[in-house]
Amino acid sequence: MTGGGSTSTRRAAAAARSRGRPSDGSEPEPDARRAAAAAARRHGRGDHGPLRLMDLRPRTLALLGVASFALFSIAFVAYTGGWWEEEVEAEGAATLRTVMRSITPLPAPRMMDLPQFQGDHKESLYWGTYRPNVYLGIRSRTPLSLIAGLMWIGLKNGQYFLRHVCQDSDELSSYGWTAHNGRDYGRQLLVDHGLFLTTSFLKEKGEGSGYGGDWAVRLDANSERSSDGTTHLFFYIADEQGKSIAMGSHVPSSRGPVLLASGSHEEIGDWELYLRSEDNLEIHRAGFKSTSMHNLSDLVQQAVATNAMQTGNLNLPDMTEDSSNIMIYQVSIKTAAQIDIVFLSGSASKNPTIEDRISKLTGPMLSTRLESKRKEFDERYDKIFNANNKIDSKELSVGRAALSNLLGGIGYFYGQSKIALPKGFTQKNGDKYIPYWPAALYTAVPSRSFFPRGFLWDEGFHQLVIWRWDVHISMDIIGHWLDLLNSDGWIPREQILGAEALSKVPEEFVLQYPSNGNPPTLFLAIRDFASGIHAKQFSDDEAKKISTFLERAYIRLNSWFQWFNSTQSGKYEGTFYWHGRDNTTTRELNPKTLTSGLDDYPRASHPNDEERHVDLRCWMLLATNCIRSIAEFLKMDSALEKDYYKMSNQLSDFGTLNKFHLDDKTGAYFDYGNHTEKVRLRWYDVQDKDTMRRELLRETLQPPQLQLIPHVGYVSLFPFMMGAIPPESWVLDKQLDLISNTSILWTDYGLRSLSRTSSVYMKRNTEHDPPYWRGAIWINMNYMTLSALHHYAHEDGPYKVRAGELYDKLRSNLIRNIVQNYHETGFFWENYDQKNKGKGKGARSFTGWTSLLVLIMAESYPTLHR
Repeated sequence: MTGGGSTSTRRAAAAARSRGRPSDGSEPEPDARRAAAAAARRHGRGDHGPLRLMDLRPRTLALLGVASFALFSIAFVAYTGGWWEEEVEAEGAATLRTVMRSITPLPAPRMMDLPQFQGDHKESLYWGTYRPNVYLGIRSRTPLSLIAGLMWIGLKNGQYFLRHVCQDSDELSSYGWTAHNGRDYGRQLLVDHGLFLTTSFLKEKGEGSGYGGDWAVRLDANSERSSDGTTHLFFYIADEQGKSIAMGSHVPSSRGPVLLASGSHEEIGDWELYLRSEDNLEIHRAGFKSTSMHNLSDLVQQAVATNAMQTGNLNLPDMTEDSSNIMIYQVSIKTAAQIDIVFLSGSASKNPTIEDRISKLTGPMLSTRLESKRKEFDERYDKIFNANNKIDSKELSVGRAALSNLLGGIGYFYGQSKIALPKGFTQKNGDKYIPYWPAALYTAVPSRSFFPRGFLWDEGFHQLVIWRWDVHISMDIIGHWLDLLNSDGWIPREQILGAEALSKVPEEFVLQYPSNGNPPTLFLAIRDFASGIHAKQFSDDEAKKISTFLERAYIRLNSWFQWFNSTQSGKYEGTFYWHGRDNTTTRELNPKTLTSGLDDYPRASHPNDEERHVDLRCWMLLATNCIRSIAEFLKMDSALEKDYYKMSNQLSDFGTLNKFHLDDKTGAYFDYGNHTEKVRLRWYDVQDKDTMRRELLRETLQPPQLQLIPHVGYVSLFPFMMGAIPPESWVLDKQLDLISNTSILWTDYGLRSLSRTSSVYMKRNTEHDPPYWRGAIWINMNYMTLSALHHYAHEDGPYKVRAGELYDKLRSNLIRNIVQNYHETGFFWENYDQKNKGKGKGARSFTGWTSLLVLIMAESYPTLHR
């Protein structure tokens, strides 16, 4: 098999940039980025290519904080040997204290230690499809797990390619879950150039099962390819602990199941893996000893290619290394086939229940159970989202797929984030980072191909969907995120934990910066928890567990809020701005605000501490209202709660909001800062040692001045989205004008992110950065706008009817366009092209916040306005 993973690596680099890289001077410039990506390709960092032939009192918390800080400081110095020179010893000591706080856990009771996350709950979620970066990957929620997965050989343009890791360069016509309940069932369809694969997953706990129960994978394969007619599938099982796996038989049997492998694991006891099929199969195998699980593709590719060159057969070599902890089975078929693979935990070869357990998870009994689970999923979906009464059958199937892909994309990760050292500091070993503490993260992901890891600002939107489906899973996910808070109250915004997650991100883009925030969108779901209890929306059991959850979360949410309040505050009381913008850049048309999540959305052209960002003010309003509502629910009455009550009232004050951010002429809300519209990018000849080179640099034609930043777009709508405008205010009428104007935000496919009248509409930000949030249609912001329109359509006031009319039109446009794109392309998309008939663009198989389609269909919105 030939070629390499260059395309995917370039896209990974671009993906890392577009999801919010820091812009504080520590980030590589574009040329350095390209060089890093090329180096990553040379060193195999890209994807595989084609085959080559307690409740604690404040005093206790303070003491814990001092103790943990001291322990981490000692460990850090021991680890690095010190990393400052003598002449800057004082500065180094001060920096050490800052750095150590950034990698010290918040001294508060852990969310995941709550009793509700132990026992049956924990065991019920032990196994799952928790490796979203591969087309089918199974693991347990434990740091060192048994992992299993699927590979196959694809054929494109006469070349063989090994498929394993989700990547757009594979050019699959479609892949994704058509049904998935997030717990014990999923069904996925993959279409690869004439090869149709259906993967089904089922898990159950039966008599004789070990911890976590048993699971089965069914593979249905059918090929329309015209080559030699052979389809090659690979199923593997591996032990991350490195414990050896015993190889079973590789001879298929029509008389019953074949034992493929067996072993033991400390959490589940003895285990066995079986294969059963009634079709004609040819099986080959290979065993390897390795702890590098992210290189499984390379192991298979090299083994098959080497054997092909030696024997002329595209097979594994039927050889195993001593003490192999990775077993791979190649199943070759000539015609359509159905293959059942069963994993039994707590097994023993003489256990009388083995045969019965295998029978239940293979053949006709498995077919019956899978069909029952599918019907159960459909019925539950219809009940929760009241789908049948609001959408047609064509749209219904797309909604189910959106939910399924979000749930099927939930992953479990374990590792240590890499935290950037302050500029100018380097460890003696050359590292420019210090590791966070080892941590687990159970989370949904934005995209299995582009972003198969946790993103903080995305996750709040994910949870708006997930909690409505399964509030216990949602609390588990949010609890994992809140346990990542450090002693300052900061959470790393992008979670690159473990070798598999790291393998998708070039090293240059891995570091996390403790000065940089990200929108605290988790408050969206947490606010719904508190409001839902008040509205008696949950069962008694759910309400009790949510109450316990909120009580434990309170101190963490307070710390998170205080981090924002102390590090992202503006020059004047009650003002806020996203810190970290580059005020020295010469290459950017408008310095990015990556921390806001809106990346290249235009802000002040010349950043300084006079800035005021209206979106961050609104996020702070959401956070204060949420914490205030939790305090009221828990009947707290302390000085802290009174402070939140006061701040909530201050941030809700309509007059103050208008004073800081409203343009009276247009009725639009704007940022404020040092700005000029007279900037452009132009080519310059730059002397570089002995040569001249051309660079696209920014030219400022008019001095900036303090003013409102006159760019209408998503940021302008944030007070409207958050329900901060009184329903009788003339400002609301102006907001509806902005939304409905086709020259500004309105399109037949959804609201564009930036007005067509903006001076930077659809303009590149640098030579290498195309427009991102400068016109494209993004579903999360459209959903928030729909939520506000729905709110104002039900509030008495002079604009009630108009808000309702716009709501109906916008909802219809969004549903129609997303559904049409899904049926035409087989995918959900990162954003949609307002200039090209609403076609999907950006990352495809983007099943993160685009899954908000489910709530749009169901007309289910967050409780921001109550």
